[in-house]
Amino acid sequence: MWEIENLIFLLLGIPVLWLLPTAGIPLFLDANVPVSKRIYWPMLVGLGFGLLDFWIIEYVLPHPAHSSLPPYTQPFPYSLFLYFSGAMEIEVFYRLIPITLFLYIFNYFNKEKNMNAAFLVIAVLTSLREPLEQWPDGPGWFVVYALASGFMMNFIQALFFKKAGFIASLSLRCGHYLVWHILNGIIIQYFILNR
Repeated sequence: MWEIENLIFLLLGIPVLWLLPTAGIPLFLDANVPVSKRIYWPMLVGLGFGLLDFWIIEYVLPHPAHSSLPPYTQPFPYSLFLYFSGAMEIEVFYRLIPITLFLYIFNYFNKEKNMNAAFLVIAVLTSLREPLEQWPDGPGWFVVYALASGFMMNFIQALFFKKAGFIASLSLRCGHYLVWHILNGIIIQYFILNR
């Protein structure tokens, strides 16, 4: 559940919304961005990353049989609120604030020159954050997989954010969480632990 501190931190993203046009990022409901690019395509990409994680971690990576819910899942239906609210927090602090502020400041001093290069720099830097913060354990191949897939998902989210706005980036993450955290938790909770 969100604490008051979480809500206060999320409010930090509100002033950034007015900077989106100058940063070259579509507004939340920009009429020029079709719903397919804002929700459907990002959601499908997120589902793909979620299915890949599910297959690799639950069926390829050796681990003991589940005797309780693992730390990357929570009981359903609590998991719905937890992971969708968590997705919102991550997108505000991993994309909305850093990418928008960086591009806004860069544009202010450079008057729309080299904006694509500036975006690539901030996209790469912000895409490294989550995989490095969540450095995985396990065999070397799995560490490489987790770091590479984490970077790729975040980088693709940055691309969606730049082209289709915040909701697109959030949709991708929600697609991933829907499979990896929520559906995986339901399978473990109701089908594996109740055998």
